[in-house]
Amino acid sequence: QAQLVESGGGLVQGGGSLRLSCAGSGRTFSSYAMGWFRQAPGKEREFVAAINWSGRDTYYADSVKGRFTISRDNAKNTVYLQMNSLKPEDTAVYYCGAGSVGRDSSKYDYWGQGTQVTVSS
Repeated sequence: QAQLVESGGGLVQGGGSLRLSCAGSGRTFSSYAMGWFRQAPGKEREFVAAINWSGRDTYYADSVKGRFTISRDNAKNTVYLQMNSLKPEDTAVYYCGAGSVGRDSSKYDYWGQGTQVTVSS
């Protein structure tokens, strides 16, 4: 059974860094675009970053551009999200997805269970 598992979340002070990982299993995700989304309490899930199958093309929400970097290692079936200069407003559950590249979560076929990121002020 294909699945995605996120890890690397936690509590960090504002200005700090975290690196999230999303490991795929049960099938290879190397032909899929991968994306990171987040959902804060009381808010809808929002796009954070996406990367195409080869890793050549990346896309970011304006709110994270210049602070977050998405990357992938197809040999490890894993996608990463390096988050620097974290702000309290980055606090959310972060989800990775696999599907067609884009900002629309409905285009993603597989989802992980999420990992909590909390940024203190």
